[in-house]
Amino acid sequence: MDMLQRLFAHPLEKAYQIAQRIDEDGRGVCFTTHREHAELKVEQIIGYGPDCLIASCAGSMSAVLEPAEFDDDDGEDDLGDD
Repeated sequence: MDMLQRLFAHPLEKAYQIAQRIDEDGRGVCFTTHREHAELKVEQIIGYGPDCLIASCAGSMSAVLEPAEFDDDDGEDDLGDD
C-alpha cells in the first residue's frame, strides 16, 4: 500500500482496495495512462524493492503493461463530475 501511495498518489483507501484485489486475484490495476508514462510506472514498481512492512517479502512486486479496456465506444474514460 505504501508503494501505491508513493508512486501513484493513491489515497489510503484506494491503495487498500488495489492491494486487496492483488491479494485475492493475484493482480490489480494500479494506474491507467498513456504508454510512455505507464512504462515509467512499471520501471518504478519493479525498482521499488521489497515491502519493508512484510518480513517475508523477498523482492519487488512484478508489473505488466496492458492495453486498457474502455466501456465507451470512443475509447475515452468517463471523467464526469459525478
